[in-house]
Amino acid sequence: MSRLLGALSWPEVQGWRDAVLAIPLGATEQHGPHLPLDTDTEIAIGLARAVSASGPTAVLVAPPLPFGSSGEHGGFPGTLSIGQAATELLVVELVRSAARSFDRIVLVCAHGGNLEPVARAADRLRSDGHRVLAWFPRWPTDSHAGHDETSLMLALRPDRVRLEHLQAGAGAPLSELWPHLRAHGVRAVSANGVLGDPRRASAAAGRALLQSAARDLRRRIEDWLDPS
Repeated sequence: MSRLLGALSWPEVQGWRDAVLAIPLGATEQHGPHLPLDTDTEIAIGLARAVSASGPTAVLVAPPLPFGSSGEHGGFPGTLSIGQAATELLVVELVRSAARSFDRIVLVCAHGGNLEPVARAADRLRSDGHRVLAWFPRWPTDSHAGHDETSLMLALRPDRVRLEHLQAGAGAPLSELWPHLRAHGVRAVSANGVLGDPRRASAAAGRALLQSAARDLRRRIEDWLDPS
């Protein structure tokens, strides 16, 4: 039987009542001239599916949420942001609905701009008695449309990567860029929307990043389910 919630009928879902439901949270925002707007969503789906494919606890993957808080990317065409307040409320209501069918829910979020609203939503849901885990991957090299995200997309969706448009962006650490970025948006610190350098990205590096992050998420899930 499929491990994708959207592919199941409602009677089939009853066979997954004891599973963990993983909800991929992404975004629709610019990722430089070489990556598609749904990069974060595709990465979140890839992570959720990788976790679903292994491990002792059954994990069912929900359809992704492709919108989030992306206001810092609003200076680039195509970015669709619903802001922090709407993201928080949407996640709260989505999980409340999902909790009618599943007792344990994991939010797999691949968009850093969702960190604050998703964390607040998870706190609200836990205070209401829901079992919710919010998880964000940590990529080691750069922060946006650089080596890591480009490598992940080369592993997951190579047909979506415009190799002819690979170019470096802002090279300073995010800690240095953050105050100006937060105040004025990504375009104020990077004309092409890239934070990092994707030119040495590879599918092999992407597969390694995906496997490492999926192992971390699987460990977090198992520890969360059995804290002893």
